[in-house]
Amino acid sequence: MSQRQQATARGLETGKMGGTQEKEGGNQKQYKPLKVNIQAKMERVRTRGNRETQEPAARLAIPARGLGDRKPLPKNARPLAMALFGALFLALLAGAHAELPGCKIRITSKALELVKQEGLRFLEQELETITIPDLRGREGHFYYNISEVKVTELQLTSSELHFQPEQELMLQITNASLGLRFRRQLLYWFFYDGGYINASAEGVSIHTGLQLSQDSTGRMKVSNVSCQASVSRMHVAFGGTFKKVYEFLSTFITSGMRFLLNQQICPVLHHAGMVLLNSLLDTVPVRSSVDELVGIDYSLLKDPVVSTSNLDMEFRGAFFPLTEGNWNLLNRAVEPQLQEEERMVYVAFSEFFFDSAMESYFRAGALQLSLVGDKVPHDLDMLLRATYFGSIVLLSPAVIDSPLKLELRAIDPPRCTIKPSGTSISVTASVTIALVPPDQPEVQLSSMIMDARFSAKMALRGKALRTQLDLRRFRIYSNQSALESLALIPLQAPLRTMLTIGVMPMLNERTWRGVQIPLPEGINFVHEVVTNHAGFLTIGADLHFAKGLREVIDKNRPAKARDPQASSPPPPSSTAAV
Repeated sequence: MSQRQQATARGLETGKMGGTQEKEGGNQKQYKPLKVNIQAKMERVRTRGNRETQEPAARLAIPARGLGDRKPLPKNARPLAMALFGALFLALLAGAHAELPGCKIRITSKALELVKQEGLRFLEQELETITIPDLRGREGHFYYNISEVKVTELQLTSSELHFQPEQELMLQITNASLGLRFRRQLLYWFFYDGGYINASAEGVSIHTGLQLSQDSTGRMKVSNVSCQASVSRMHVAFGGTFKKVYEFLSTFITSGMRFLLNQQICPVLHHAGMVLLNSLLDTVPVRSSVDELVGIDYSLLKDPVVSTSNLDMEFRGAFFPLTEGNWNLLNRAVEPQLQEEERMVYVAFSEFFFDSAMESYFRAGALQLSLVGDKVPHDLDMLLRATYFGSIVLLSPAVIDSPLKLELRAIDPPRCTIKPSGTSISVTASVTIALVPPDQPEVQLSSMIMDARFSAKMALRGKALRTQLDLRRFRIYSNQSALESLALIPLQAPLRTMLTIGVMPMLNERTWRGVQIPLPEGINFVHEVVTNHAGFLTIGADLHFAKGLREVIDKNRPAKARDPQASSPPPPSSTAAV
């Protein structure tokens, strides 16, 4: 029995035995005895304690009883659950190993007005290539022949070019008109009439969409062209001796011409999209050389993503040594983000873009510089000889007048750091000072470590991303002892001057040449603005057509595609019925 239960029992027994007496103001007050069934009270306490002990076990036992009451699972439930689990695991695994882009490009709806103006000029030129078959017929004793039909002009009343999810780019032309010119021939008995006449197709409506995707090489292509075209009415101004006769036959002639024109618009647009525009996209660099040492890979990582306001493209954006074409640097950088929509186009580069460039040049052996003899600045040559005069005397006095050699070699690939405050590049290199006597092994005087940090200013000129470097921090020290590092302090300023005057111009000459951005030929960036973020930078700019679409396409179109009829025919459903 617990202490609490014992105390309760003793109190109850005391009350039963006679109650409690106490004095108050000299008077004695006596309480009546308490009549309580001690055994019943203790039994209730014991029952309550047992119930509290058993309730958790009962609660735990309820699910066990519930599981026993459930119906057995169907036989195919376990394989289905395993299949769902496997699919989820594979999706998570693919997401974990998805390659991050080093470069992103966003084209906003603000660029579409410029593209539409250039595109409509190109469309007008393409519609002029429409070839309509000859139209021959007979009505009573009248024989007529309409031939050499040519489109002379396109007059637009309303046109719109916009982004549309799943259809990529949509062009809508309504209530337009086409100017036509054709040759007429009429024979009635022994009377003949012929000549050329002008006509117009009015109420022309064209709805065409371009679907964009990546091909097997990572290049963006026009993968499908949808088209619906219709001509509401035709108007022909006949004249001459047989004017009345032509007016009588005009219903047959205009109906036939309208039918033939309806059948020819969509094939021309299909050829323009699938052949001609793809030849323009072929001018976008995908995997090309930057110089004689490295190349760059601008392969699309997935199909372009289109919203109602922009088109986003993700590129690998990785450099590689030309001697190691299959080499790839793992991208662990922050993924660049594009949120802005105020300019025509935005380009984003992550730190990986620049790190892969420097890694590639490092692997190609380009990040080293050797200055020998007259290439070493005269003042630096004298200072180095004076600093290491004692070493020269001790090592080999006979070579004291030999040419001096100063060699800089990067120990590790440089690394790029992009912050909102700016972009910097850190380099760790070895500096070796030696004498190079003719026909003898070189005599090494000293070897030290150099840490340098450069600020990098990015700019976009035309289609090239250019970089201007500026030396911000320079430090040399010995990897042998702290005492030797102290002895190198007098060389800090001369070596820094040598880097600024002798090395930096060579670096900037190369970096200012730039690397091409993946845009088609004839299109350039203008009015660019560079913005730094944490781990990436963005460049907003407008577009400028340095060349017309027709000029670029004619230059790059395949020889076999010169004739629209040579291209593959469009799907039967792409041409609207009359």
